[in-house]
Amino acid sequence: MTQNSRRAWPWSGLDRSIFATVLFLMVIGVVLAFAASPAVSSAADPWYYLKRQIVFAAAGLAVLLVTSALSITGVRRMSGLALLASLILLAIVAVAGHDVNGAQRWVRLGGFSLQPSEILKPAFVVMIAWLFVEEDRGAPAPGRLIAFGLYILAAGLLLVQPDFGQTVLITLVFGALLWAGGLAWRYTALLAGFVIAGASGAYALLPHVRARIADFLSPAGPDAARTQTDIAMDAIARGGFWGAGPGEGEVKHVLPEAHTDFIFSVAAEEFGLIASLAIIGLYALLFARAWMLSLRLEDPFAQLAASGLALLFGLQALVNIAVNLDIAPPTGMTLPFISYGGSSMLALCFSAGLLLALTGKRPGAYAPPPRRQAVA
Repeated sequence: MTQNSRRAWPWSGLDRSIFATVLFLMVIGVVLAFAASPAVSSAADPWYYLKRQIVFAAAGLAVLLVTSALSITGVRRMSGLALLASLILLAIVAVAGHDVNGAQRWVRLGGFSLQPSEILKPAFVVMIAWLFVEEDRGAPAPGRLIAFGLYILAAGLLLVQPDFGQTVLITLVFGALLWAGGLAWRYTALLAGFVIAGASGAYALLPHVRARIADFLSPAGPDAARTQTDIAMDAIARGGFWGAGPGEGEVKHVLPEAHTDFIFSVAAEEFGLIASLAIIGLYALLFARAWMLSLRLEDPFAQLAASGLALLFGLQALVNIAVNLDIAPPTGMTLPFISYGGSSMLALCFSAGLLLALTGKRPGAYAPPPRRQAVA
């Protein structure tokens, strides 16, 4: 293979640390699906969730590779199309969505349930970054006001479902991008007012939000009903330092969401504290590497979008693990690349592909390292 052909290979400039970390997390997800699948599947097919997780991981890897080969312009265009499609699907969900456990968040596509909010998150982050940068570059359109309009529209559609957890997540990332992109006092006041109004309205109008917050804030007495978080905490305590052993966990037989929202407690019970810290370390590595690369990028759009995607991964993992440790109320948020779920896996791989495309090594992408002066 010649040098020119190696340069023409579309994935030659991908950051290997980010790519390897994502692959490692996906492998952990398959291993934990192997551990949890017999307990949550039907007796007719005890490996139902394991087989589907392998299919989702393979499809997600294909999405990641295709997306990571995009140019910076391709990233912006693909994200714009994904944002438009996800907003349309969220509007459809509000009218005729598939209801599961009182939440109307899915669209049925044959035998597959698509959750549009998962696709919304990375596309929203990239397009918000583009709007901020275009306004700073002197575009005639008010980029930040348009971004606020998109945020209010997206948050409103999410609260209708209701999906308070995803609303909080995009609010945190949106606020961080506002701060990173130069936060003016009027935008700070606008976002703060909307957050206060939205949180107050959700607490007053959504009974399940009010109940979850009350359960989280109220100390559990001896006669109180045990919550899912209480059961997850007991499982983490049983795991101890080394864990109960593969397949020996009990929490997957008790919690209905053990393979999704509480997969971290399954890992902690069966593989112990060492495995739990390793998983946390992988997310810390993914965030730190992506953040470090974003700071070195020359293009302001790529820099802001990459840092926003890094925050998206880091905050989602942080919220899920915090719920398992009873530090935050349950939100229904998955653990990135590890929890079971087709929409979540495909959307997260799409996000990772965008991140790899933005941080890829290409001519002029990074600032040259400072020259070292020769010492006589």
